[in-house]
Amino acid sequence: MANTDTTRLAVLIDADNASASVVKELLEEVAKFGTATIKRAYGDWTTQNLAGWKAHLHRHAIQPIQQFAYTQGKNSTDSAFIIDAMDLLYSGNVDGFCLVSSDSDFTRLATRLREAGKVVYGLGERKTPEPFIAACDKFIFFEVLKRPSEPAAQAQVPDIPDLKDLLTHAIRETVRDSGWARLATVGGFVSKTHTSFDARNYGFKKLNELVRAQPFLE
Repeated sequence: MANTDTTRLAVLIDADNASASVVKELLEEVAKFGTATIKRAYGDWTTQNLAGWKAHLHRHAIQPIQQFAYTQGKNSTDSAFIIDAMDLLYSGNVDGFCLVSSDSDFTRLATRLREAGKVVYGLGERKTPEPFIAACDKFIFFEVLKRPSEPAAQAQVPDIPDLKDLLTHAIRETVRDSGWARLATVGGFVSKTHTSFDARNYGFKKLNELVRAQPFLE
């Protein structure tokens, strides 16, 4: 496993498709995977649409990248975002990327970065299209970053895969000759086949807590 103290990450934020209200939690999540050596947010900062972002930019040392909307209906922000990502890829100064958006337009970018051997973390809302989620090594939903105060039973993110189906399939695929499957192996299998899998989606902080709470598992 990579050393998170030395893994250099570029955090690229599509401000048009990401909520400013989760910036603090978002960067804390990124810190679990490495050091954010580059933090950039893309958008047309001359408009009022991004007014909520401005205080967060200064507080968290995020560099705003100005991109004017030259043509009505065309997303210039995506172009600037993608061009910068490719420049950073070829510069060789980062080990991985955190793509913050709920926009499926970044699906091919995530795939290309992974083809080049870079780890890609996606962060976005639950409504993010499945192709972008699947194109990342791991995808984290904004909905779990704001720690829920309600009990686990009510804290589940809506419209996520059925937990029983996920876990029983993973156990069947990873079971050993003894008839038992290691929890770490099961978790690794689920994470590889469902990049958005996260115990927090189901209202639990950790995988072992989630598994212990399931009556269909021993």
